[in-house]
Amino acid sequence: MKRRKLVLGAAAGAALLLLAGIGAAATAPDGPRARVERVARRSLAATVTGSGLVQPRDKVDISADISGRVTELAVREGQWVNRGDLVLRLDATRLQAALFRARAAVAQAQAAAEQQRANWMQAVSTLRRSEQLAGGRGWVTGAELEQARSQAAMLQAQLRSAEYAVDQAKAGLEEAQDGVDKTVIRAPMSGRVTRLNIRLGETAVVGTMNNPGSLLLTIADLRRMEARIRVEETDVPSIAVGDSAVIRIDAFPQRAFTGRVERIANSATRGSPQQSAHFQIVVALDSTPVALRPELSASADIVTDVRRGVPSIPILALVARDRLGRRLDAAGAKPDAAAAAPGAVEGVFVLRGGMARFVPVRVGIVGRRYYEVASGLRVGEPVIAGSYELLRGLEDGDDVEAVAEPAPAPRPSAGASAEVRDPAGRTAAPAGGR
Repeated sequence: MKRRKLVLGAAAGAALLLLAGIGAAATAPDGPRARVERVARRSLAATVTGSGLVQPRDKVDISADISGRVTELAVREGQWVNRGDLVLRLDATRLQAALFRARAAVAQAQAAAEQQRANWMQAVSTLRRSEQLAGGRGWVTGAELEQARSQAAMLQAQLRSAEYAVDQAKAGLEEAQDGVDKTVIRAPMSGRVTRLNIRLGETAVVGTMNNPGSLLLTIADLRRMEARIRVEETDVPSIAVGDSAVIRIDAFPQRAFTGRVERIANSATRGSPQQSAHFQIVVALDSTPVALRPELSASADIVTDVRRGVPSIPILALVARDRLGRRLDAAGAKPDAAAAAPGAVEGVFVLRGGMARFVPVRVGIVGRRYYEVASGLRVGEPVIAGSYELLRGLEDGDDVEAVAEPAPAPRPSAGASAEVRDPAGRTAAPAGGR
């Protein structure tokens, strides 16, 4: 009897387990879980990102025009100088001696020219007397008269030669004076000495074709700064002078600086023929609340276009399939290159009745986290936005279970907002909404 009760109990337990399994199977999801986000209106900003350095808008690198030892150093690094202030002085002993020789050469040439002028004037006077004596009386023969004329012409030519020698000596004097003047270096602009590479007693070296020479110091006006950003050649056509930008400087990670594109390089730079081309974009920074230094590392988000209140989808939601929504890598193509495969169609998977349905779409600008929807979707439609592993293998008609997981709120930035804000929080309307 006891054994019979045990058998009946075991059978009842098995039945309960079977019913629980059936119930679990009935309530189990039909497909993989996916995050779903609805098409919504957002304000998007398309940006081009690049990196570079912060530089003063006005600066000058000072090198020596002559070689010489530094005998006087009148500035120190970090010092403010005004235009025309003495910066340094080079040894001018040898050049002063050359200047004295040049002055003596000018005096000697002028004395020789005066002597030649006196000789010529005397020859001219002799010629005039000879012409008077030869007229009617015959006291001067024709040969003597011709000789007087030749003597006057010869002395006139010698006088011109002496005058040219004076000009040549004066040019040598100016050259010698210029050499002496170049031993005194003055500030060509007002600014701060941001680099000082020379010390008292060191020798400044003049640059040659293969040797850049000594860079003595750099003077810069740090009140007006700019960021020189390198961008890919494919991004250059979308950038225009006047576009707004947000600059982030590594030395100030908690601050954002604003500015506008001032110049776009006309020629590219390449590290080697095999490397891609880059173009330099100069962004003039707005007034900054902190003092910046030259050559700080920086990155820039240049706002090239703005769309306000447009339908948008998450970037991750966009996939490439054939027109029937099937994966393109089934024929052997790499999934990462699916968008470039023949017959590829860009679109999204819309959740309809628990199934993923492929819908071709045409997108517009790209924000930091969202695409603008130009056509193909309506506001409010549920779009499968993740995960990446799911979207990678998803096809039209697959069963999908929606996950009630809200999308993370976008962080305020130049790429996820239609407005760019300066560090003080003021709204600056982007100029890139072309």
